[in-house]
Amino acid sequence: MSTTAKRFSDLALNPTLVSNLESLGYLEMTDIQASSIPFMLEHRDLIAQAKTGSGKTAAFGIGILSKLNPSYFATQALVVCPTRELADQVSNELRRLARATANVKILTLCGGTPMRPQIASLEHGAHIVVGTPGRLLDHIGRKSINLATVQTLVLDEADRMVDMGFFEDIVGIVAACSPRRQTLLFSATYPNDMRHATSSFLRDPIEIKVESQHANQQIEQFFFEVTPESRNTAVSKLLFHYQPTSSIAFCNTKIHCDELAEELQQLGITALALHGDMEQRDRDEILVLFANQSCSVLVATDVAARGIDIQSLGAVINVDVSKDTEVHIHRIGRTGRAGERGLALTLASTNEKKWVRLIEEYQNQSVTWKSLSELNLNQTELIAPKISICISGGKKDKLRPGDILGALTGEVGVSKDQVGKINVFEFMSYVAVDHDIAQQVLNKLGRCNIKGRQFKIREIT
Repeated sequence: MSTTAKRFSDLALNPTLVSNLESLGYLEMTDIQASSIPFMLEHRDLIAQAKTGSGKTAAFGIGILSKLNPSYFATQALVVCPTRELADQVSNELRRLARATANVKILTLCGGTPMRPQIASLEHGAHIVVGTPGRLLDHIGRKSINLATVQTLVLDEADRMVDMGFFEDIVGIVAACSPRRQTLLFSATYPNDMRHATSSFLRDPIEIKVESQHANQQIEQFFFEVTPESRNTAVSKLLFHYQPTSSIAFCNTKIHCDELAEELQQLGITALALHGDMEQRDRDEILVLFANQSCSVLVATDVAARGIDIQSLGAVINVDVSKDTEVHIHRIGRTGRAGERGLALTLASTNEKKWVRLIEEYQNQSVTWKSLSELNLNQTELIAPKISICISGGKKDKLRPGDILGALTGEVGVSKDQVGKINVFEFMSYVAVDHDIAQQVLNKLGRCNIKGRQFKIREIT
């Protein structure tokens, strides 16, 4: 096995797959891909630690496709993900990777969508299944899925699934898979208790840990001392001083998320809370609002925020210091992507300084402390640049983003550059528009024909 391979063309892959990777712009491998794919091709079990955005989905996707037999119509690979958002992302990426290989069927099985169509799709067979633990167990219980043919099992964001209480579900899913399978476990962190819990799933695994620190010049990090009672006020001071276009504020508890989001809203900041106690539908909507710039500050727990992939994030605020250093590194790695400079701001009370010292040890350098009193409190309201309109129709109504944009620039009479991101889901669609045209869109869009019919619309506040 070559450990020096840097390009996909250096690997023993099907030329059609390599050609498709090149057409997608995948030439050089990322660190996680170069470290893991050669072992996957040797059918070794794997524990890979890598942060979001490191290219891990393409890594295991290439591993799966390299040994897939499209003429054998059975479930040959299973990818288990903690949330529906991540399962959808993974499915979409796998479809892109497989698009040059004829007749590969990829099926997504998640909760929150009807069971009957999923059972019907499974009856027709699928080569690769991507799903969430609860829904996969439902299908196993109904005997609507046969996992005895699985050659590759991927546990994606395994630490997050354990945090969310899915460990017993995973045990049941693993038991339903072929004992001769290859198991690939991807996780941002891999603490000892999880190592012990997952040891029975893996056979002599190779362990890979991709460097999760970030270049100093890429992310500016500042620490501020606070008292517990001044913590929430400190967050608003940071936001008013630094004025980030979009930011994630990390809290350690769900209650704190709700309290902080409410306080920020009262100060005229467009903030929303995101945590595991919310309904899936509400979580989906909040993620859309944040991604399309209709929400300036997302106040989230670590578990809820994993899998969010916002390309340009102005700042990360650690409202509470994480007790796990790798979680801290994972949090701040969401800013400063795609070559942009990032900003990470951490609030620490006296009793949290021991966790800050661990961060210093991990980074092998002292952190920079600043005083809140130095901040210039420019009390400009941090209002998100866009407003989101929800349309009560989606893919089931054959709607596409172009249909919605056509109605807006045609009958509604707004220009293309006043319209932001358009998301079309199964039953709903969302479009972000500039503030000054929101009322015009609300007044006219519901009376327009989109694909030959009218849809109810509402503003999301």
